[in-house]
Amino acid sequence: MAITVETAGDGRCKVVVEGNMTIYEAATDKPALLAALAKAKEMEIDLSSIHEMDTAGLQLLILVKRESLKAGKVMRLIDHSPSSVDVLDRYHMAPYFGDPVVISTRAQKKNAGAKSRSKRSRS
Repeated sequence: MAITVETAGDGRCKVVVEGNMTIYEAATDKPALLAALAKAKEMEIDLSSIHEMDTAGLQLLILVKRESLKAGKVMRLIDHSPSSVDVLDRYHMAPYFGDPVVISTRAQKKNAGAKSRSKRSRS
């Protein structure tokens, strides 16, 4: 997984997570996300490019949210991928984060394409 941090001059940053948020990436992702939070006054985590997420990825997001609350900082999840929505829904965690769950148009198109390929392969 790749994490890209885009910072604005006013202390806000946008973290774009690409690939997977699973147990295999958690050890590498944790310091990157916490470092971004430490430098920012306000942080958005863009989930639109996440292909797969498991409970380790969810735990990492919970950790970052908890640390943001402790530090009095704002942390939002934005542009949810279908995989991230699935995990948030499965564990009823969307209310904990308090952000509107919005699936980006790009993620919707990717998901629709994957579903149609899956249907064709079954036929």
